[in-house]
Amino acid sequence: MYMDKMINEYITYITLTKKLSDNTIESYTNSLNLFKRFINKDLSKITDKDIEKHLSHLNNTHSNSSINHEITVLNEFYKFLFRKNYIDKNPMEYFSSRKSSKRLPKYLTVEEVDKLLNINLSDKFDYRNKAMFELMYATGTRVSEILSLEVGYIDFYNCKVLIKGKGAKERILPISDIALKYLKIYIEEYRNSFFPKNKKINNYLFLNNHGEKLSRVAFLKIIKKEALKKNIKKDVSPHILRHSFATHMIENGADIRSVQLLLGHENITTTEIYTHLSNDFVKKSYFENMVRANKEE
Repeated sequence: MYMDKMINEYITYITLTKKLSDNTIESYTNSLNLFKRFINKDLSKITDKDIEKHLSHLNNTHSNSSINHEITVLNEFYKFLFRKNYIDKNPMEYFSSRKSSKRLPKYLTVEEVDKLLNINLSDKFDYRNKAMFELMYATGTRVSEILSLEVGYIDFYNCKVLIKGKGAKERILPISDIALKYLKIYIEEYRNSFFPKNKKINNYLFLNNHGEKLSRVAFLKIIKKEALKKNIKKDVSPHILRHSFATHMIENGADIRSVQLLLGHENITTTEIYTHLSNDFVKKSYFENMVRANKEE
């Protein structure tokens, strides 16, 4: 039983029948190809011991949460094979998720965000990046959501944006005045210049130099380059602006339910990690105020 054939059939199934998102399909494909390369056996000859070796090997490079993702992918894959009667037994029934330690997300301070967003505006790329970063920090959206935005999703009159999130769920978020200002400048004065001559125009908001939707890889390079220019020492990624948005909201008194709705988290327990950051912030502020008070006495 050829692994390639089974993987392709499963990917077709989750694409056409289950209609999973592009990001999920890409993630599942990468995980199954990683599994295939490591095992390098006919599918019918793979045992639970082979799978255990694969997962143990991942310990060197993957966190528990990442390994749990691999377990989920393999479990769904083998369930599919079992339902189709391609295998007599599901070897994944012996594996359960590993306990993941909740790591506090990294985030930027308000001062660091100000530095990152203080872009020297000289060309169309600067104005695109400025509008993109300002919108992301103003709304706390995921990078995939930002890059999937279309021009018509921005409601300038009501200062809102339509976000199409995970599982095709939609939410409408308010936009700050400064984000609206630079979005308006970018759209009206610079966006059309990203389309080469004779290039078919599309509706995506943020474009690359070929007039196509900006990619995640490109976004990552842009934000890292900007952080390097600003001498920000942290490992800046697209997701760090989302974490910074949520953290600063909590620090300024927003309730956890409101932050959950803004972030588009299905389960509030996902959002509750930011309360730990808030508690740390309160403790730090209290300590600093105590030190200051003692000095003044």
